[in-house]
Amino acid sequence: MLRRTVQILTGNCVKSKAFSNQFYLNKRRMSRQLHARRIEGVEKNIWLEFTQLAADCKAVNLGQGFPDFSPPDFVKKAFVQATGGEDFILHQYTRAFGHPALVKILSRFFGKIMGRQIDPLGNILVTVGAYQALFCTFQALVDEGDEVILIEPFFDCYEPMVKMAGGRAVYVPLRPKAAQGAALSSSDWVLDPEELASKFTKHTKAIVLNTPNNPLGKVYKREELQVIADLCVKHGALCISDEVYEWLVYDGAEHVKIATLPGMWEHTITIGSAGKTFSATGWKVGWAMGPDHLLKHAKTVHQNCVYHCATAAQEAVAHGFQRELDCFGKPESYFLQFPRQLQQKRSRLAQSLLAVGMQPIMPEGGYFLIADISTLKADLQDSSDANQEPYDYRFVKWMIKNKGLATIPVSAFYSAEHKKDFENYVRFCFVKEDSTLCAAEKILKEWSPQK
Repeated sequence: MLRRTVQILTGNCVKSKAFSNQFYLNKRRMSRQLHARRIEGVEKNIWLEFTQLAADCKAVNLGQGFPDFSPPDFVKKAFVQATGGEDFILHQYTRAFGHPALVKILSRFFGKIMGRQIDPLGNILVTVGAYQALFCTFQALVDEGDEVILIEPFFDCYEPMVKMAGGRAVYVPLRPKAAQGAALSSSDWVLDPEELASKFTKHTKAIVLNTPNNPLGKVYKREELQVIADLCVKHGALCISDEVYEWLVYDGAEHVKIATLPGMWEHTITIGSAGKTFSATGWKVGWAMGPDHLLKHAKTVHQNCVYHCATAAQEAVAHGFQRELDCFGKPESYFLQFPRQLQQKRSRLAQSLLAVGMQPIMPEGGYFLIADISTLKADLQDSSDANQEPYDYRFVKWMIKNKGLATIPVSAFYSAEHKKDFENYVRFCFVKEDSTLCAAEKILKEWSPQK
């Protein structure tokens, strides 16, 4: 009995020691860094912060870039038909790189615009929105140590996507022309050709172009694009051209695709969005278009990421483009009618901002209008982040809480080195129902800087 007791106690001691060793081993393992280094420094997201604040304060939201109205009837009906019809295949997987009906019509439609043959199977990749098209492009083409030139202001996802791919972002800002008075149009914001040229080095892999630009609304002129194109060809650099707002141009401005300039098809991946094209951002249908030798690498990322996009949404978008191809250039074209409607909304919002003392920069295209707030007086002394955050961040938070009007700070679209130079601007989205714009207009009419 004594021997057995000793054996039990000894065994328990051994088990206890083994358990203790395993516990400390697991604890040590758990104490190791859990996250991948590539996501360091990209955790913050302005949309999460300001969208939640706007919701909490029940503010009129002119911050987020989405229409608060429905898409046109012809694409809605196409979606209903795709989901409610008897064709079972529209509820199942389709081709991984793009639904056949969609890539075929995209190739015909953009082939007509670009004046070239576009292979629907080789030159187009359909993605989960333009966001995924950008992600696949950066992951596929940017390597460790590559430099990617970002033109400021830039859509905020470009920078973290470059970093997660292992690249290094290099910044060059659009600057208002030095002229009498303030710059009143997005066309007055230009690149310095010499400054731009100085950013190209032996490490430059790509430049990111966004036209029409978010948040500024600048539509690049052909001669401006030619400067960028010449540098790309000279240095063997790629151009990632984000053209999601290509149909939303105003005041007779012309959207020019940089891929149509001499020698640039082979250097360019063009990003497009059905969400922005047909006011259906929640459908999340986008695409990347370019030569096979570039696009095949983006396809590799796509097939090992989401692999496939929603079939019914692609089918509906295909019908939308077919309709627009059939009435291309005619008065009934949605691509002609919609920008005219938005131009009126843009002008209405601009007048309201002028009345309160803001200076709107009239956009040539896109969803957004930025306004100079430097002449306004607002009591931001109660801000706990006064010493940490740029002025426009604090102003927007103050306006949401005190005025019930939500916007987005423009310095969020700049690098850390240039934020301070552009912290006197805020961004408004004017692609909203008239009732939403009316509610914002009422707030602005009742504006009192002393309150």
